[in-house]
Amino acid sequence: MRNFFFKALKATAKAIIFYVVYLFLWNILAPISQLVPGFQQMVETFVVVYITLMIIGDLASGTIFQYFFNVAKVLFVMGYLIISSGGGIFGITFENINLMVDLRFFFAIAMLLSLLGLGKSVLQAVNYMNEKAEYGRS
Repeated sequence: MRNFFFKALKATAKAIIFYVVYLFLWNILAPISQLVPGFQQMVETFVVVYITLMIIGDLASGTIFQYFFNVAKVLFVMGYLIISSGGGIFGITFENINLMVDLRFFFAIAMLLSLLGLGKSVLQAVNYMNEKAEYGRS
């Protein structure tokens, strides 16, 4: 019970820090939300789901489920990036000016970094299971 309490305390502290960083960054990004419809809802949905997966993963630390939730977190980031980017090309029309921005290169880099995180989580899960199997043999 004491171990679970410390896990919950750690998860809560991490969630609070993550949320404070979000609030700080949101003050910087607030002008963009006026230009891009639905931007605030998109960011808030991402933050809520990411914090939830982070908390559940921390509560499950020390078990194989920790790695499942880490994989779920990485897959969520990748999927959300694909869905929210709409292919990586953004267009904004402001009065008579039409602005098109191609961010596919940056999204490709973000996806490759996410794949590295996915590989890390999978290898950590394999290592965890290997350690459990070795401990069982002793």
